[in-house]
Amino acid sequence: MPTVTYLNYEVLDDEGWEIDDDDLFANAEDAGLDEEDFGSLEVNEGEYILEAAEAQGYDWPFSCRAGACANCAAIVKEGDIDMDMQQILSDEEVDEKNVRLTCIGSPAADDVKIVYNAKHLDYLQNRVI
Repeated sequence: MPTVTYLNYEVLDDEGWEIDDDDLFANAEDAGLDEEDFGSLEVNEGEYILEAAEAQGYDWPFSCRAGACANCAAIVKEGDIDMDMQQILSDEEVDEKNVRLTCIGSPAADDVKIVYNAKHLDYLQNRVI
């Protein structure tokens, strides 16, 4: 069963970290963050990451649940996420910036690391509803 290690984007501002830091997840491990902000969750075959987070009681951002907004966006730092059809992200955002939508995204590797709550990134702001 794939494991998704997650970090809340809002923590980066609080801690002065950058999304491109190589040691982002090592720093997060040492920061004593609460489980809502940093941890890991197991995702069942065919389950979306957002669903897995909710099943564990986490309140991750979302709106449409259909891949038509950026509310649930995450940045993949390691591994990959397969998405169902989405209409909101550009090829550049998916291929180069590694943006994925957790509402329609499932892990495509055994170990995936994501920064969720990435809707706060400047280039996604105009697609948050």
